[in-house]
Amino acid sequence: MHFIAPVAPPIEHAPLALVGKVGRREEVVHACTGAQALGIHPGMAATHARALVSDLDFRPAEPEADAALLDRLALLAVRRWSPIAAVTPADGLWIDLAGCEHLHGGEERFCRRLIAFCRRAGFTARVAVADTPGAAHAMARFGRDDLTRVEPRGTVEALSPLPIAALRLTPTALTAARKFGFERIADLLPVARGPLARRLGLPAITRLDQALGGMAEPLTPREDAEVPAVERRLLEPISTAEAIEQVMGDLLRDLAELLQAKGLGARSLRLTGLCVDGSEQIVAVGTSRPTREVKHLLRLLKLRIERIDPGMGLEQFWLVAPHTEPLDAVDLGAVLAGETMVRDPSRLVDLIAGRIGGHAVFRIAPVESHVPERAVVRSDPNLMPGSWPSWQRPIRLFAHPEPLHRVMALMPDQPPRRFEWRGKTYKVVAGDGPERVHGEWWRRDAEVWAVRDYYRVEDEGGGRYWVFRRGDGFEDDTGDLSWWMHGVFG
Repeated sequence: MHFIAPVAPPIEHAPLALVGKVGRREEVVHACTGAQALGIHPGMAATHARALVSDLDFRPAEPEADAALLDRLALLAVRRWSPIAAVTPADGLWIDLAGCEHLHGGEERFCRRLIAFCRRAGFTARVAVADTPGAAHAMARFGRDDLTRVEPRGTVEALSPLPIAALRLTPTALTAARKFGFERIADLLPVARGPLARRLGLPAITRLDQALGGMAEPLTPREDAEVPAVERRLLEPISTAEAIEQVMGDLLRDLAELLQAKGLGARSLRLTGLCVDGSEQIVAVGTSRPTREVKHLLRLLKLRIERIDPGMGLEQFWLVAPHTEPLDAVDLGAVLAGETMVRDPSRLVDLIAGRIGGHAVFRIAPVESHVPERAVVRSDPNLMPGSWPSWQRPIRLFAHPEPLHRVMALMPDQPPRRFEWRGKTYKVVAGDGPERVHGEWWRRDAEVWAVRDYYRVEDEGGGRYWVFRRGDGFEDDTGDLSWWMHGVFG
């Protein structure tokens, strides 16, 4: 998806107009909404505007400062939102979120956060989402709403009612379009390309095809000069896994020297290979801790070789470390003194995460809570958890307790003698308890009087289970006396 977020200067005084040199005369370059309501519009001669509104606040336009601001915003977008962001020819930004919109909660949520960000910075903004940069540009500038989202394959329908100027045509092409009676983009669609090119010019056809997706419009992304990056250009294209692995090793050694000079360690790497046909193959890896060890990083990248499709051959490679952190020297005093060294699990964590995904690798850490399902939390697998309480808990604790049916038990303190769980009947031969757990009254009112009585029971087959009853058996406010399975010991 392509986004465009054109920004406007903050309105501190109204009416306000910016004047710049256009050719040999001074013209109004931008005008605030208050000035536009008084008849001032971009392109108007400055003398005419001053005569029309005597108390109009004129200020000189600073295109260099505007370009510098947009460049800083594009750099911010590259660092925080997407690796591909570019400045539009006018006062706006293109942001390509293809493949990473889920990191921001979806397209619509990201757009609303982007508008809120611009508002906090003192700017007004219009944001559009579309399949092509040209369509996003048109909808953001000529759409009805500040936030527009064009559904996939709905570009033609969305662009049809927009004026011809939405296609970023030259003034000559716009004049010719008005001469031939073309007012909306819908007027251009049924006309054959040949006659249309003779009337409006070939660049106008190119803009139309780019907006509709018939012709690619490559973006030149803003590069972050602070991001460590290395490059390799090959004399001949390569396509085998062994050759790609060799290039990976060479790039990693160059990158390690660059990171060492800056005192940094890589937390993520992105390898880009340029194919002979112009397409790109991109793979990425991440680490749980900053590192610049070539052998370890090469092992992680080798796990991604099978995802690279060399096609007719790869002729150029880039290796970028978009996420880095300070990495100081390692203290080897304890090792040299012969003291026991605690092994660092980060390498193992990285290898496992490279195979099954980073979200699947974690540690269980204790949390100060009496309620069992709240007493544990997933934590960083490299961090040692705190001390665990001495309470006996099952090896497998269910995230949500499961109900038991047809339970037979003596009230109020005896464990169940028989119960049915997941369609199977269990006969209890031994039990221990109860262990009483009260609700956490500070969380919600429903837990003020809530009580759970937990029992460790064993069935005739040797299975050991952790069950509980809601309520203390005396007061109705403490629970409904239903039975639940919360874990399995073995």
